[in-house]
Amino acid sequence: MSFEGLQNAGHVGSDLLVILNDNEMFISNRVGALGAFLTKLMTGGLAKKLENEVEKFLKRIQFYGAGLLRVAKRMRVLLFPGMLFEELGFSYFGPVDGHDVDKLVEILENIKTLKGPVLLHIITKKGKGYEFAEKDPFTWHGPGKFDVQTGTMHKSAPTAPAYQKVFGQALVKLAKEDERIVAISAAMPEGTGTDHFRKEIPSRFYDVGLAEEHAVTFAAGMACEGMRPVAAIYSTFLQRGFDQMEHDVALQKLPVVFCLDRAGLVGEDGPTHHGVFDFAYSRIIPNFVVMAPADENELQHMLKTALAHNMPSVIRYPRGPGEGVALDAEFKTLPIGKGVVLKPGQEVYLLAIGSMVHPCLKAAALIENEGVSCGVVNMRFVKPIDTALLNQLRQQTQNFVTVEEHVLPGGFGSAVMEAMEGTDARIHRIGIPDKFIEHGPQNVLRDMVGLSAEKIAKSTLEFIKNKRQTLQAVS
Repeated sequence: MSFEGLQNAGHVGSDLLVILNDNEMFISNRVGALGAFLTKLMTGGLAKKLENEVEKFLKRIQFYGAGLLRVAKRMRVLLFPGMLFEELGFSYFGPVDGHDVDKLVEILENIKTLKGPVLLHIITKKGKGYEFAEKDPFTWHGPGKFDVQTGTMHKSAPTAPAYQKVFGQALVKLAKEDERIVAISAAMPEGTGTDHFRKEIPSRFYDVGLAEEHAVTFAAGMACEGMRPVAAIYSTFLQRGFDQMEHDVALQKLPVVFCLDRAGLVGEDGPTHHGVFDFAYSRIIPNFVVMAPADENELQHMLKTALAHNMPSVIRYPRGPGEGVALDAEFKTLPIGKGVVLKPGQEVYLLAIGSMVHPCLKAAALIENEGVSCGVVNMRFVKPIDTALLNQLRQQTQNFVTVEEHVLPGGFGSAVMEAMEGTDARIHRIGIPDKFIEHGPQNVLRDMVGLSAEKIAKSTLEFIKNKRQTLQAVS
């Protein structure tokens, strides 16, 4: 989109000032050819001085100087730092020190009245002015609470390994058993856990930079050549690659595995980062299998399942620590589209998916304390959904509550309703409402939208109470 915007601006010639703030990094280290080009601009001080001198000389040549200068630029006779942007129709200025405020003000005063599109390239240092952040810009990208004087971060010790760590270790183990497996990251190796793969099997690790659309098509190309690509991308960022998921992967039925990190409510990063739309945008695409593990151990098995399945797959899992369950040393392949009853019930069943399975087990205990027999099912798959199991449960009760850490429109609950359409099933859906959710701690946000064990139990009991009253009124 940035290049599309630059191209359009250069074409129409609008009076536009674009400031390229270059800190030499993405969230992780910068990769790719454009990053290398920007680095050359930064280190091209001598070339810039030479350019200025030659430019002065050529401009003194009567009649032909301007033409010779244009030819020199086009023929790459000189190492002109701004050549890429000037070819797009911009007047290029820079690179300049982005931390020198006085100098920046002076430059901005000089260029603000220029006609046509202008690009100002400034160089900044990530974490500048705070020693701890300057030394470790990745850790300090989003630190949370910390002591300003000591740099000590106030983080509670995790009770279980993070999903990202378990995923990364499982992927390496499977890749060592199958040389076809490759890992793809879109500039998020540390965030997704693929940095472990990068360290252990660097020859089969690919970081394509901040280019999710390309990551998807790149994975499709590798799958065409017989590889088993695993693309680990934050749920919210894979939205950018929806078109490629459909046309480049699903249409050709290619065995690409999308591991959607940060699914659900991610916490302090806020509305732009909550991964709450992935069930909806992935399950509508033909040929995709969509699944969500109940815990970190099931994540291992789902990864093996997806890699063994010769079709496109999506696995989505939350940010942060797992449930603290034991991790199996050997991974197993799960039956596609099959759920499992974790707790039988009589009057109502909680149909849970992914991160909501364990809260539903706790909620069921609270519900039973109120005299309602409540069962719990780990559905595992949103697509294909286990219609056989749903029909079997319908022989025991008509009351079902779906629970998902996803928006209600188009999500897991919608899939259940579609599967049970035309039956006598009564379905109550619990999930994220049709609005953007603010930032905040994950547990606070989950409780706020009704996804804590206590809120699930309360909502379910109200549903059962209303159904009982309705039946009494009818009888």
